Amino acid sequence: MLAARLHLGPQRRLELDDVPTPEPGPDHVLIKVEAAGVCLSDVHLIDGTLTPVMLAGDVVTLGHEVAGTVHTLGPGVTGAKVGDRVLLQAGELRDGAVFTRGVDYDGGWAEYTLARVDTLVPIPDDLPFEQACFIPDAVSTPWAAITATAQVRPAEPVGVWGVGGLGAHGVQLLRMVGAAPIVAVDPLPAARERALGFGADLAFDPADPELRSRIFAATGGAGLAAAFDFAGVAAVREQAVTCLGAGGRLVLVGLTDKPITITGGIGFSFFQQQLRGHYGSQPEHVTELVTLRRLHRLDLARSVSAVLPLSEAPAAVRALETKEGNPIRLVLRP
Repeated sequence: MLAARLHLGPQRRLELDDVPTPEPGPDHVLIKVEAAGVCLSDVHLIDGTLTPVMLAGDVVTLGHEVAGTVHTLGPGVTGAKVGDRVLLQAGELRDGAVFTRGVDYDGGWAEYTLARVDTLVPIPDDLPFEQACFIPDAVSTPWAAITATAQVRPAEPVGVWGVGGLGAHGVQLLRMVGAAPIVAVDPLPAARERALGFGADLAFDPADPELRSRIFAATGGAGLAAAFDFAGVAAVREQAVTCLGAGGRLVLVGLTDKPITITGGIGFSFFQQQLRGHYGSQPEHVTELVTLRRLHRLDLARSVSAVLPLSEAPAAVRALETKEGNPIRLVLRP
């Protein structure tokens, strides 16, 4: 079968390889992949910003956002049946440690992939695979950041820095939980327009010298209760923290290896502001979102920027890295 695999080592590279179709063992099933999302984390794995920690070996099939159908059951498996439409949780717990699909073990940028049966999440028949695949991560990460890490309450003023794959869904989900006003900040005019379309009340350019005063005016002088860095950029974090109100929390969702600095340390302490790191989501966040989609509370159709064949995985990575076409989610289809 065809698989897009990351080869680690001195010259890290993504290659399209012909590999044997895996066979499921006990507690596992073989999934026929119907769709797999392309995430900025995949770009970071390829460029070396991120490195697998628990990978056995130096080659891995990428892809942690995966949806498909159950093709073959492993010995004794009873928790699934052939033909089930499912998405896959982005990782699994092994002896107390979280292993990430497509990072620490083979993922879904392939025609087939293995999945432990307890990582399968059934999806409704009216949910297309190309929308289902990125619920784990692209949607569940901002959902967990909003509901668990930031604990946003209705009518709280919030800011979203970076309206890409995570931030666009962040705006949509903040609207769902009743945050108000929602202020989006992005340097790209198209991204700001998208933010307004997804439910932001205001959208600003981070280069605006009056940004802070505009945000405080929009919040009646209170400042933001929560600010989300979905970009993973040091300058974003320094700007966002200046827009926080008393007791405000800055939630770091976007990943970066750059230092975290807060220049206004006295004000940060005096106003009892908080810095909260965030990473990924828990299995229940994914199942909550599937329930919301099943009840048509969540629309993901606008999030699919393009669907490409698996053979064009390198091109999809380049498009995401360069923001060609300002994508929300690019999806690979084997």
